[in-house]
Amino acid sequence: MANRKHVALLKQGVEAWNAWRRAHPRIRPNLFRADLTRASLSGADLRRTNLGRASLRYADLCGAQLGGADLYKADLRGAELLGADLRQADLHGADLFGANLRRVDLRQANLSGADLTYANLHGIGLSTADLTQSLGWLEGKRRPEVIARQEMGAGAMVR
Repeated sequence: MANRKHVALLKQGVEAWNAWRRAHPRIRPNLFRADLTRASLSGADLRRTNLGRASLRYADLCGAQLGGADLYKADLRGAELLGADLRQADLHGADLFGANLRRVDLRQANLSGADLTYANLHGIGLSTADLTQSLGWLEGKRRPEVIARQEMGAGAMVR
C-alpha cells in the first residue's frame, strides 16, 4: 500500500511535492495502489517512484519526470503524458488505453504486456524499449514480416 504521508504530500500540489523531492533525493516515494485519478501532476518529479497498480486515470502528467518509475500494472487510461520523461520506466502490464503519449521519451522503458490501444504515440522515442506482448498498433512490431509491411506501406503484402 501507498505511504499515506507521500500521498498527502503529493495532493498538496506539484510545487510542494517537487520541493520535498529536492530536499530528500534519496527517498524512493511509495505510491503503490494510490488513487490519483484525474490528479494534476504536470511537471511533477516522480523519478524512481513506486506507482505500481496506481490509478492515474485521466491524470495530467504533461512534462512529468517519470524516469525509472515503477508503473507495473498502473492504470493510465486517458492520461495526458505529453512530453513526459519515462526513460527506463517499468510499464509492464500498464493500461495506457487512449493515453496521450505524444513526444514522450520511452527509451529503455519496459512496455511488455502494456495496452497501447488508441494511445497517441506521435513523436515518441522508443529506441531500446521492450514492446513484448504489448497491445494496440505496436502489437507484433518486433516480428520481421510486420516491420517489413510497415516499411513498404500499410497495404503491402509480404511473401
